[in-house]
Amino acid sequence: MSLTPVANDRIATIVTHLEMRERPKPAPVPPAPLRLVPWKAPALDGYRALFRRVGEPWLWFSRLVMGDKELSAIIHDPAVEIYAVTDTRGVEVGLLELDFRAMPDCELAFFGLIPELNGRGLGRWLMAQAKALAWRKDVTRFWVHSCTLDSPSALGFYRKSGFTPYKREVEIFADPRLAGLLSREAAPHVPLLDQPATA
Repeated sequence: MSLTPVANDRIATIVTHLEMRERPKPAPVPPAPLRLVPWKAPALDGYRALFRRVGEPWLWFSRLVMGDKELSAIIHDPAVEIYAVTDTRGVEVGLLELDFRAMPDCELAFFGLIPELNGRGLGRWLMAQAKALAWRKDVTRFWVHSCTLDSPSALGFYRKSGFTPYKREVEIFADPRLAGLLSREAAPHVPLLDQPATA
């Protein structure tokens, strides 16, 4: 066994790709005090704000480093469907993004709720919504990837939801907290190493 050094300003994570190749059997949607609201053409600032609220604890940053033109090309593409999850007051508390640009595949691009709602079983409701929306005519594969920066329960949740792991990769990237993209308090489960390494 050998270890590969990772610079202090970088983060390494193991990415697991999962897929579902058969349309799931119809099942009741779990109850939840939430609504799914389609975002036909979300404003960039509003999208980024919700993306940050949902993803900051897990170091989501990919959409935060994109320029307006690049981000708009994705989230305003007719083949990309974005939904805001709202609570009973109409406050946005979650994000669901389905990418149909590589048909017959559908990618579960982003999926999550704000930290205050985690652990309440509401993810099952959101996944039921995602599967119902993803499995439409001509879709033959629904896929997602998760990584070791996500919630420890994420991988198990995807497997229980019907996804099967099929590939792993190691990803190394610059720590977004050191670049100021996310707060230094984000993802406390991932140590922030911004001090010079000691011998």
